Amino acid sequence: ISFNSVDSSLSSLKNCQSYINTGMDIATHVALDLVESFNDVEDVNSMENVMLEYAAMDRELNHYMKAIEETVHQIKREKPENIPDLKHLVHEKFTALESKNTDSDLQKNEKYIYFKDQLKEMRKQYNDNEAIEQIDEDIAVTQSQMNFICPITQVEMKRPVRNKVCGHTYEEDAIIKIIQTRKQQKKKVRCPKIGCSHADVKESDLVPDEALKRAIDSQNKQ
Repeated sequence: ISFNSVDSSLSSLKNCQSYINTGMDIATHVALDLVESFNDVEDVNSMENVMLEYAAMDRELNHYMKAIEETVHQIKREKPENIPDLKHLVHEKFTALESKNTDSDLQKNEKYIYFKDQLKEMRKQYNDNEAIEQIDEDIAVTQSQMNFICPITQVEMKRPVRNKVCGHTYEEDAIIKIIQTRKQQKKKVRCPKIGCSHADVKESDLVPDEALKRAIDSQNKQ
């Protein structure tokens, strides 16, 4: 049995998934724009609903691709004499996967988690800004700028990335260079932040910190 057409379909579905990911990235940027421009909370919440809708589409697409892949593996393993009804087999497996859906699944979507984390950081930045207006301006600026300094380069970050494991941020190029150097030496990378106990920083654990980047850019415009 040839599965060339199936492979082609899977490739098309993965392209669809990339469109969903792009949509989620755009929704995240829009939500951060809304927070930055002090828009109504309802507007931000509407973007969260958009993210959940995207997460639902992503889950459904993942289930469909998994159903197809499991069907192909089953046929290759069993090698039936007669060609089975592929559509029926895929539908059965897809339905079984969908029957286990829960609302909490959507909140575990990686893009949704990133969305919530960035919103939290963005609001934290603006809450900090409101709070420091009530104290000495020089102290406020110093405290704010300290959060913008990379623990590796000791200069203000331009492309900050956040470690999903320990929550610390670094300049992207600096931390990746360390990771790659250590990898060649077959050694693990300890988080460069003083006092952090995380001893295995991985490139896959790093995500762009859009909220922090916006805060840095905003500070520099003042």
